[in-house]
Amino acid sequence: MLQLNFNPFPEINTSRLHLRRITSDDRADMFALRSNILAMKHISKTIPVEMSEIDSLIQKMQNGIETNTAIGWGVCIKGQNTVIGSVGFHRIVPEHYRAEIGYMLLPEYWRLGFMSEIMPEMVNYAFNTMKIHSVEANIDPTNEKSSRLLKKFGFRKEAYFRENYYYDGKFLDSEIYSLLQSWYLNGNLRA
Repeated sequence: MLQLNFNPFPEINTSRLHLRRITSDDRADMFALRSNILAMKHISKTIPVEMSEIDSLIQKMQNGIETNTAIGWGVCIKGQNTVIGSVGFHRIVPEHYRAEIGYMLLPEYWRLGFMSEIMPEMVNYAFNTMKIHSVEANIDPTNEKSSRLLKKFGFRKEAYFRENYYYDGKFLDSEIYSLLQSWYLNGNLRA
């Protein structure tokens, strides 16, 4: 079975970004991110209205790192400490060597190529450091930007589930994408 260790916490750099651990010092930035209607449009989670909800989220993230069951990074522009997004593996299934990736950015940072910088680093970390066999992404089928991003980096659609998720009084559809380690090793990951 997969054995994970996120201690020490792995900070990651791209050409323009620094990915670091999210702490309680980032609560205002995380509140701005998670309460942004556009950023949350395709994420079926309750939008926080109180800072205590963000405190609980950050504590949950810290617990995942400490217990080696999940890992997430705050996305910062190099030279700045403000968290403009987050990325991570929030559902890891060690017995199946599989992890689910999640990501989001504040809308003012969309279309700048930031996720195209982040995705290769995340996939590399999953396959070469975590030793994951497959990375999964569960997305809202109406999120065309996310679908394009995943396809750009070699993810393939595995499934389309109709009305499999109940949120806010509605049954919603889901699309599942995956990237296998063998595809990645064979050069399927493109920038």
